[in-house]
Amino acid sequence: MSMLMAALAGANMIYGLGMIDLGMTLDFSQIVIDNELAKMVRKIIGGIPVNDETMAVDVLRQVGCGGHFLQEEHTLKHMREEQSYTRLFDRRPYGQWKADGGQDLAARATEEMQHILKNHKPAALDESTAKALDRIITEAREAWAK
Repeated sequence: MSMLMAALAGANMIYGLGMIDLGMTLDFSQIVIDNELAKMVRKIIGGIPVNDETMAVDVLRQVGCGGHFLQEEHTLKHMREEQSYTRLFDRRPYGQWKADGGQDLAARATEEMQHILKNHKPAALDESTAKALDRIITEAREAWAK
């Protein structure tokens, strides 16, 4: 909630992802969970576009009162854009979740974290960026040595 409140107040950088124990400990699985929450916050602060297309004015007229919209092309086109999706938070009914093993959030986050650590290959920094970082590090070390 503090992440959402900060974002709604206009903050464009939020720190603390993965921090537990009052920031004394960093937990990689918690980073994965907090990243998922940050995506949800970004979706919320992105707002909801209101225009004839997003309000489906033509579809409302066509389907009419009492009709349904699930088979409409407009619904299929927009549902994936407007719905908030998450890989970690399981929104299925309890019985289905339980029948599929009942894996909790912490276990799913740990599994995702292990997958990322095993498979993610970050892009190399371009040479000018790497040199700039080396210069900053050298200057910082020299300043600390004094």
